[in-house]
Amino acid sequence: MLFNSYLFVFLFLPLSVSGYFILNHYKWHRAALLELALMSFLFYAYNNVTYVLLLGISILCNWGIACLLNRIKKYRFRKIVLFSGILLNVGSIFYFKYFDFFIGNFNVLFGTDFELRNIILPLGISFFTFQQISYLVDTERGETKDYCFIEYAAFVSFFPQLVAGPIVLHSEIIPQFRDEKRHYFDHESFSNGIYRFAVGLFKKVIIADTFGKAVTWGWSNTDMMTSLEIMIVMLSYTFQIYFDFSGYCDMAMGIGKMFHIELPANFNSPYQSCSIIEFWKRWHMTLTRFLRNYIYFPLGGSRKGKIRTYINIMIVFLISGLWHGANWTFVIWGLCHGLAQVLNRIFATSWEKCHQAFQWLCTFAFVNVMWLLFRAENVKQAVMLLKQMLKMESFTISRELCDSFILPEIDFLVDLVKPLANLRDKVYGIYMWFCLLGALFICLNLKNLSEENFKPTLRKALLTAGLMVWSIVSFAGVSTFLYFNF
Repeated sequence: MLFNSYLFVFLFLPLSVSGYFILNHYKWHRAALLELALMSFLFYAYNNVTYVLLLGISILCNWGIACLLNRIKKYRFRKIVLFSGILLNVGSIFYFKYFDFFIGNFNVLFGTDFELRNIILPLGISFFTFQQISYLVDTERGETKDYCFIEYAAFVSFFPQLVAGPIVLHSEIIPQFRDEKRHYFDHESFSNGIYRFAVGLFKKVIIADTFGKAVTWGWSNTDMMTSLEIMIVMLSYTFQIYFDFSGYCDMAMGIGKMFHIELPANFNSPYQSCSIIEFWKRWHMTLTRFLRNYIYFPLGGSRKGKIRTYINIMIVFLISGLWHGANWTFVIWGLCHGLAQVLNRIFATSWEKCHQAFQWLCTFAFVNVMWLLFRAENVKQAVMLLKQMLKMESFTISRELCDSFILPEIDFLVDLVKPLANLRDKVYGIYMWFCLLGALFICLNLKNLSEENFKPTLRKALLTAGLMVWSIVSFAGVSTFLYFNF
C-alpha cells in the first residue's frame, strides 16, 4: 500500500490510528500493540498477499532464534546460534534478491544455461531483515531479555518504516511502546505528524514525481539525448531520488508522530555536504549506522591501522552497493563511494585547505555522476551516457523534455497573469529551469523538519491543508517510492 494513495489517506491511516488509541484508552495496551501489528501486516499484504507469509515466517524464526539465544549460557554455543541466525537472514535476502543475478552471471562466465526463476522481490525485505539481524546481535549481547512476542512483532512490522526504512533499533521503539505517556492521544504530536506527513507527501507527489517524468523521458531516449539533455536528466534523477526519499522519511516520521512514536532521523540535507564522508553521515543515516555498528566495527573499524581501515571501508561500501540491488551498477556504485571515502581520508589535510565552495562543487558533481551509474540499466549504458555528456557536442533541448516539467495547475494560474504568461512564452523551457534551480535552492538552503521547533499555529494549519489538498488531487499520476526497489 502506498502512503500516496486515497485508500491509505482516507481509510487505512484513520482506522489504524483511531483503533490504536481507542484500545489504549481502555488500558488494553497489549491489544493496542496487536492491532498495530495486524494493521501493519494488512498494509504489507495489500501489495502481495503471498509475501505477507514471508514477513510472518521471518518474524517467527528470528523470534525463536532470539529466545534460544536468551536461554543459552555458553559463549561458544551462543555465537554458533547467532551466526546461524544471521546466515538464515542473509540467505533469505540472497534468494529473493540475488539468486537470478548470481545464476545469470554464472551462465555468462561458464557458458551454462541454468534457468532463471524471475523471482519477484518482496517489498522491504532488505529493511526488515537488517532490522532483525541487529536485533539478534543485540540479543546475543543480552540487551533484549524482557521483551514479549507482540512487542517484537509490532517493532519489526510497524508499517511507517516497514518497506523503506528507517532501519530502527529495538532500543528506539519498544521502550516507546511501553511508555504509558505515549499510550494516549497527544494533540501536539498528532498536529506535528500531520504537518510532517503533508510536507513529505508534497515532496513526493509534486516535486519528486515531476522530476521523475523527465527521468522517464530520458531513459526512454538514451540513444537520442544531447549532452545537455543528459546533464539535465542526470540532475533530474539527483533531485528525484532526493525528494522521493526525503518525502518518504518525512511521511514515515509524521505517521510515527501520529501514533506518538518517534522514529529516528534518516535524512539530513545530504546535498549540502562538502565531502563524501559528510554525505554518508547525512544520506540514509540509519543504513549508515547499521553498516558502521554491525559490520564496520566488528571488522575492526579503524583500530587496526590505516590499511585495514581502508579495506574495512571498501567492504562496507561493497555491501552497501549490493544491498541496494542485484546489478553490477550498484556494485560499482558502492565501490566508487568506498574509494572516494578512502581518498577523502588519505588527502584529508589537503582537502580541508580547499575553499568550501570547491569542496561542495566536487562532492555534488561526484554524487551526480554516481547517481547516473545508479540509475543506469547496466554499466555499458552508464559509460555511454557519461561519454556523450562529456563530449559537449550539442546543447539543444527537446520540447518533450521541457514539457515534462509542466504542472497543469501551475500553468493554469500562469495563464491568468498576463506578464507571467508572456514570460513563459518568451523563455524556452522556463518551467524546467525553475524546477532545477528551485530544487537546488531548497536542497541547499531550507531547514530539515527535524530542525524546526514545531508549534501548532493557524499558519501551519493552512500550509498543511494546502499541501495536502494539492497532493491529494494529484494522486492520479503518482508512482511508487524509489526505495521500494531496494
